[in-house]
Amino acid sequence: MKTEPYWWDLARPVPIAAETLPTRADVVIVGSGYTGLSAALLLARAGRHVIVLDKEDPGFGASRRNAGYIGRTLKKSFPSLMKSHGEAYARAVYHELDAALKYVRSLVKEENIECHIAQPGRFIGATSPTHYEAMAQDYEITRRYMGFDYHMVPRSDQRQELATDRYYGGVVIPDLGSLHPGLYHKGLLERAMQAGAQVAGRTEVQAVEGQTPDIKVSTSRGIITAKNVIIATNGYTPRQFPWHARRVIPFTGYMAATEILPEELVGTCIPHRRTVIDSNLNIDFVRPAPDTPRILLGGSTGSRLTTTTEMANRLREIMLRVLPGLKDVSFSHVWSGQCAGTFDMMPHLGMRDGIWFGLGYNFAGVPMGTYFGKLIANQIIGKDTKPSVFSQGKVPTMPFYHGNPWFVPYAMRYFDWQDQRIARQGARQGGRQ
Repeated sequence: MKTEPYWWDLARPVPIAAETLPTRADVVIVGSGYTGLSAALLLARAGRHVIVLDKEDPGFGASRRNAGYIGRTLKKSFPSLMKSHGEAYARAVYHELDAALKYVRSLVKEENIECHIAQPGRFIGATSPTHYEAMAQDYEITRRYMGFDYHMVPRSDQRQELATDRYYGGVVIPDLGSLHPGLYHKGLLERAMQAGAQVAGRTEVQAVEGQTPDIKVSTSRGIITAKNVIIATNGYTPRQFPWHARRVIPFTGYMAATEILPEELVGTCIPHRRTVIDSNLNIDFVRPAPDTPRILLGGSTGSRLTTTTEMANRLREIMLRVLPGLKDVSFSHVWSGQCAGTFDMMPHLGMRDGIWFGLGYNFAGVPMGTYFGKLIANQIIGKDTKPSVFSQGKVPTMPFYHGNPWFVPYAMRYFDWQDQRIARQGARQGGRQ
């Protein structure tokens, strides 16, 4: 069993480092994930001198470790945003989520990035009858206002979507998709470098000081003076960026890949090859591998699993909970990676003291990271500078928080309790009817 991402079988990160760093640049980008490379590609093509810096080899982080889901889903549903912030705000958020989804697809097509992109749809399993009814109401309201298609799957038809009895039915969103995140990142990296962007891995940024056009970026290999700087480190944001570190909550995600399976077994487990999540706040998720007959899965997000054995055992529990027919199946890969959320569970981008940032994707990193890179680049270039809804308002933090997410396991337990409470409440209501 390999203790590295399955995606690295086809897209292993490799060392990339300029022999010498420039002393000046138009734009310095800190972080070589989707946000950084998406921005670098557009900026380089617009004639800007761009250098992307990363403490590790480019692709070592979450961009080649995540599940490869492409959606327009946040932890806050359209109805909940409409209730808390009004219809106009909810429409704006979900309009941009849809724009991010479409941008990934158009970028892959236009750049001819071979990354197994597909549109199989997504199945969301309801973990209780109450969750099922809530999803039916939420998605109908969303369709009424936004036009996004969906259809409900009652429990009696659930095995047409997933070989399990764990859920109480669910919802299918037919236009959501998936890709191979390692190959997608590799393609973005290659296109950005072909456009003229410099990339320097194994180069730690130690401090960013000053104001545009003379921002001093101190690194382990020297100082670069830049007109603009983009912080695009998300779950790997270091504490030497104190303002950003106080506003992003890093947490660990866990994934596994099964050994190679018979094709018919994969087809039985996930008949339509959809991506799958459940309705809980702390989700389990499964999907077929895009390039070999395996099933990929994850969950237990935010836990403190410190050994490979602990990770494998917990992920096996998830596999058997969701797909009990895989009880005799072994794992070929088990790995982890750093994701990031925010205190309001919303992604944020903007500029502070002349430094741009895009952070806190809250499980929507593939589309939102790519899209935020585009938005920031266009702001710097002066093209399509309409403000994003995700740049409005403050980026919240909390007193005495300085980037140490000690509370994440307790928050996840609270989410578990919330889901159990909702399920019990529904059961009590059903008993009184």
